[in-house]
Amino acid sequence: MQTNPHKAQKRVKDKVNVITLGCSKNVVDSEVLLAQLKGSQLSATHEAPESDANVVVINTCGFIDRAKEESVNTILDYVDRKGQGEVEKVIVTGCLSQRYKDELKTEIPEVDAWFGTTDMPDLLKELGVDYKKELLGERVLTQDGHYAYLKIAEGCNRPCSFCAIPLMRGKHKSRSIEFLVKEAEYLVSRGVKELMLIAQDLTYYGIDLYGKRRLNDLLNALADVKGLEWIRLHYAYPSGFPMEIFQTMRERENICNYLDMPLQHIGDNVLKTMRRGISQARTIDLVQKIRKEVPDLALRTTLLVGHPGETEEDHQALLKFVAETKFDRLGVFTYSHEDNTHAGNVFEDEIPEETKQRRHDEIMDLQSEISLELNRQKIGKTFKTLIDRAEGGVYYGRTAYDSPEVDNEVIVHAEMPLKVGEFYQVKITDALEYDLMGQVI
Repeated sequence: MQTNPHKAQKRVKDKVNVITLGCSKNVVDSEVLLAQLKGSQLSATHEAPESDANVVVINTCGFIDRAKEESVNTILDYVDRKGQGEVEKVIVTGCLSQRYKDELKTEIPEVDAWFGTTDMPDLLKELGVDYKKELLGERVLTQDGHYAYLKIAEGCNRPCSFCAIPLMRGKHKSRSIEFLVKEAEYLVSRGVKELMLIAQDLTYYGIDLYGKRRLNDLLNALADVKGLEWIRLHYAYPSGFPMEIFQTMRERENICNYLDMPLQHIGDNVLKTMRRGISQARTIDLVQKIRKEVPDLALRTTLLVGHPGETEEDHQALLKFVAETKFDRLGVFTYSHEDNTHAGNVFEDEIPEETKQRRHDEIMDLQSEISLELNRQKIGKTFKTLIDRAEGGVYYGRTAYDSPEVDNEVIVHAEMPLKVGEFYQVKITDALEYDLMGQVI
C-alpha cells in the first residue's frame, strides 16, 4: 500500500528546556513544572546548555532592577535564537511576566506566550498537556540531589514600602502541614538529606490556614521524617516572631542551629519609612533573646541601603549595629525604585547610585572583617560536614551553619575518596573571610 506524500505527518512531541532565574522559590516552581512535563511524557531538561529542545520556558524574576534586566536579556537572547531557527517556541512565566505581562507583550511580540506565577495549568495547556493533580508534591530536582528547598507558603501580607513581592506573588497562602510532610517524605525518598524551608515570610506560617502561627508544629512534624538529617530556616520576618521554635531547635537534632532573618535596617527613622512594623529597640532585643535561646546559632540577615529618607547618620547607625551584633552571615542590597510599591508611589529615588554603592561596600567590608574573625575561631574544631561537590581532587562542603550558594564553604582535603552528598567529620585547619579549610578525620 502506497503512502500519500501529501498527507500531513503527525507532529513530533515537543522537547522543553526550562530556564530558571531569580530566587530559590522560582527553583521550586521550575522543579514542579518539570515533574508535570515528565509526568505527561514530554521530554524536559533544566538549563541544558546543548539542549535540542524546540521549546524554551523561561521562569523569570522581577524583584529588583538587576534581576529584571537579567530576565529581559535572557528573553531577548532566546527570541534571537528563535529568529535563527534554533528553537521554535519561547514561553515566559514567573514574576516578571506576572507583573509586566501587558507591557512585555507589546515590547517583545516574538514571545509565543506569557504566564504569571499561578498560571501553571494554562502553561501546560499551551504545551498540549493537562495539569496532573496526582503529581502534587512531586518535583524533578535541579540542585545537587542531596539538598532541596521546601516552599511552605506563597505570597506575603507584609506592607514593606520597597517590596513588590505581593504584587507578583499575591497574599500569604500557607501550605498544610500534612502536604508538606508528604512532600518532604517524597524528597527524602529521592535522596535528599537537607531541606531549606523557604517562604516570603516563615514567621506568618499557619495564620491564614489554621488561625494561628504554626511554624513550630511544622518543624516538629518535619523533624520526624526518617532520613532527613538537616532542616534549616530561611526568610523569617522579625515582627511577631514565634519564639517557641528555639526550644524545638534545641531538642531536635536535625533542625540546624541556623536562622535567616532579614532585618533590612536598624534606624527608627528608616524602619518606619520602610513600614517594617518594628523598632530599633525591639530589633536589638529580639536578636539578644534569640542568641540567649540558642547561643550556638548561626544568624544570617539581609540589609537594604539607600532607601528614600536614609541619611548618612542612619547609615552610620547601621554600621555600628553590624559591628556590635557580629552577624554570622550578612548580605546587602541597594534600594531599587519599584513601580506601584509604597516607596515607588510616595517617595523620590533621591539617593545617588554612587552613594548607595558606597554604603553597600562599607557594610560588606566591615562584614568581611567580622566573618574572618568568626571563621578563625573555628580553627582546630571539628564539624559534621556535608560534601556538595568535588573539583580537581578537592572537595567542597558545608557545616550545619551554612546554607548552599549564599554562605561559607569548607574546602576539604582528604587522603581517601569522599562521596558527594555524604557527611564527614572535618577538622578546620585554616580560615579565610568566607571559606574554611579542613581535613577529614
